[in-house]
Amino acid sequence: EVQLVESGGGLVQPGGSLRLSCAASGFPFRLYALSWVRQAPGKGLEWVSTIDMYSVTTYAEPVKGRFAISRDNAKNTLYLQMNSLKPEDTAVYYCVRGSSRGQGTQVTVSS
Repeated sequence: EVQLVESGGGLVQPGGSLRLSCAASGFPFRLYALSWVRQAPGKGLEWVSTIDMYSVTTYAEPVKGRFAISRDNAKNTLYLQMNSLKPEDTAVYYCVRGSSRGQGTQVTVSS
């Protein structure tokens, strides 16, 4: 059974940083591309970033240059380093593998 457990969210001021983690289990982690998506209040899911099995990364335009996705195959963990956070980054952030998604972690950017 695929399990994805996100952590690291919280309340941060504009301009601040957070690092999200996603602990994965139930599948051969190193062989899969993984993504982060987010859902802001009252809006649909928005793709944020993807890292493939070769650690090639892609980013949505709104986060390019501010966010960095990475993976540690030895720890079966996906990360999202978020810098220069803006109020519009406020959302629940989810770790995704194919059609599987974790429970999410709330990120709130507010002064």
